[in-house]
Amino acid sequence: MLNATDGEALSMSPADIVFLFDVDNTLLDNDRVTEDLQQYLECEVGPERRKRYWTIFEQLRVELGYADYLGALQRYRAEYPRDPHLLTVSHFLINYPFADRLYPSALAVIEHVTRWGPAVILSDGDVVFQPRKVERSGLFKAVQGRVLIYIHKERELDDVEERYPAGHYVLIDDKLRILSAVKTSWGSRVTTVFPRQGHYALDRQMLARFPQADVTIDRIGDLLSHDFSTVRRCKDQTN
Repeated sequence: MLNATDGEALSMSPADIVFLFDVDNTLLDNDRVTEDLQQYLECEVGPERRKRYWTIFEQLRVELGYADYLGALQRYRAEYPRDPHLLTVSHFLINYPFADRLYPSALAVIEHVTRWGPAVILSDGDVVFQPRKVERSGLFKAVQGRVLIYIHKERELDDVEERYPAGHYVLIDDKLRILSAVKTSWGSRVTTVFPRQGHYALDRQMLARFPQADVTIDRIGDLLSHDFSTVRRCKDQTN
């Protein structure tokens, strides 16, 4: 787990509502990032080695449970140690303009929900590339440094509760698998929001496999018209 503000988080008083935002394909169009990397690899190393990189990437994803772009590049390097294009690929990843890949109104949505409670980034990922993505995209600043990055975030909910205690949580995530797992753990204490963005959210097998979220929206910007004071009232009525 990586948390950017350990001291602040652990000293927080319980909030009425805490908003937990996923990053990839929730606030940021990670499919576009992947497409750009595909094209870059095609130009730099050719189609055969581009294909090999993605094979390594998928193997590593299965092993780790999250996407590790730099880790895949390290393994690729072990197979092609004399390839001079590795440095340019690394530079491309580290300096990618992630702010250009934020979904429309993503930052406005974060500002919107803070009328009812603090916004927190809750993501999976490695300890280098994912924090870099959060920072360069402007999300770190938007949530005032409240960032949690785990290996499997759905297994770390006790830590989330300790760091950001709340009477109720709102989880916004493009993966029904994650939303379902958190709903199973927290029950009525969480409102799950499913933005149908990115390839996971449009996967018919995934849609059929897991129950629907409490709220389904077409795009993250739709939350700008959502009044979360109703969530607080519903929570109060159940106490």
